[in-house]
Amino acid sequence: MFSMGKKRFSVGVALTFLALVHVSFSVPFIVLHGILADCSYDSNGNFAELLRNLSGSPGSCVEVGNGMCDSWVMPLTKQVEIVCEKVKQMEELRQGYNIVGRSQGNLVARGLIEFCDDGPPVYNYISLAGPHAGIYSIPWCTYGEWCNAVNKLIQKDLYTDFVQDHLAPSGYYKITSDMSKYLESCKYLPKLNNEIQSQRNSTYKDRFTSLHNLVLVMFQEDTVIVPKESSWFGFYPDGTKPNLTPLPPPLSAQQTSLYTEDWIGLKTLDVAGKLQFVSVPGKHVEMATPDIIKYVVPLLQNKASSVQRLNRKTKEPLRP
Repeated sequence: MFSMGKKRFSVGVALTFLALVHVSFSVPFIVLHGILADCSYDSNGNFAELLRNLSGSPGSCVEVGNGMCDSWVMPLTKQVEIVCEKVKQMEELRQGYNIVGRSQGNLVARGLIEFCDDGPPVYNYISLAGPHAGIYSIPWCTYGEWCNAVNKLIQKDLYTDFVQDHLAPSGYYKITSDMSKYLESCKYLPKLNNEIQSQRNSTYKDRFTSLHNLVLVMFQEDTVIVPKESSWFGFYPDGTKPNLTPLPPPLSAQQTSLYTEDWIGLKTLDVAGKLQFVSVPGKHVEMATPDIIKYVVPLLQNKASSVQRLNRKTKEPLRP
């Protein structure tokens, strides 16, 4: 009888231990894809699967609208609204989750963190080649007579309501020679980066600084994000004229007003040791598996049991 009771006790302890192990390593993640892509596209579906296999954590690619087409023509504000509603309906994310963003998907990711009211908390956010400070020119086309002509044509109507409402990249295309026009008429990035002094929202900063970890990955051979330092919140100085050759070196994040005046909390995260600036070899979002294992996977293995989850409005602890 004693032996039977001891055996049951041992089984109970083992089951409890296994349950705790499951809970402590079950923080899910989502992947947000870039422009001209969708979740069924091999590089995104396989990437989410790769992260699941390497981390042992559950995760999936979350689609924006109908995918490839909407990623190009749907304004980013609308994309964020769609993804916000999706994550709030995903039961597995209710207690919190991690985000891995790819290219333009990072601007959706940050919108999700800053703008999504009553959404589940985001713990760790890994940004792969995100155009966080904007883009200076269309991808692969910064220099040359033809590129100059194309960029001038785009810039002519870039900040009109029609273009802003029908072309996603227009929401983060920054004409540095006309910053007043950018701040006045660009409908997404100035709000996301809290750049407009009269409209700064402390809630966006509070939500962004609630992250436990932020990893900004820049790709050394990136010619899609121009300048590539935008992946680190760096950009050309205000006043830089379009199609200038040679271009001045981009400002580092730490040299920008966004950082020094801490508009969204980037400096706060940095000072707290929660921010990593990572540079890896490779072209746009072409990340080698060893680098994924080194910089991405550890943050997807975050222990939920060690995290105190708080309601975003009341700041009271959440219950499982």
